[in-house]
Amino acid sequence: MIIERTLLAIATAAAVIAAVIISMVAAFFTLFALVQPRLGDAGAAAVVAGVAAGLAAVIAMLAARRLEGDRRAAKAQAEAPFVDPGVVGMVFNVIRERPILSAGAALAVGLYALRNPTLVTTLVKGFMDNSKRS
Repeated sequence: MIIERTLLAIATAAAVIAAVIISMVAAFFTLFALVQPRLGDAGAAAVVAGVAAGLAAVIAMLAARRLEGDRRAAKAQAEAPFVDPGVVGMVFNVIRERPILSAGAALAVGLYALRNPTLVTTLVKGFMDNSKRS
């Protein structure tokens, strides 16, 4: 059930990302079509590239601002005593410290799982098997 929810969340996120990308391409194409009669092909392409660069700069500034908040929290956490969390704790620490890497890994695993459902079934059965083997 947890794996199904995780896969559903990954599929939903992929669909949202695809919709955002399609919307951005459509918006940039509309901008190109609006500006092209006045500036020509090269000028319209330059305007679209400038708007895309401006959007990327705004997104980068927002991400940097959020990262700065994360650094402050990490500094406060670094002052706390370190406790060896074990394997599960290490995984959660990696997820907290590197969310983009974790999201990429989750997306890759989700796509691999969608292509190989028998492998996922085998893994789930292996984890859920209560019989003791010697």
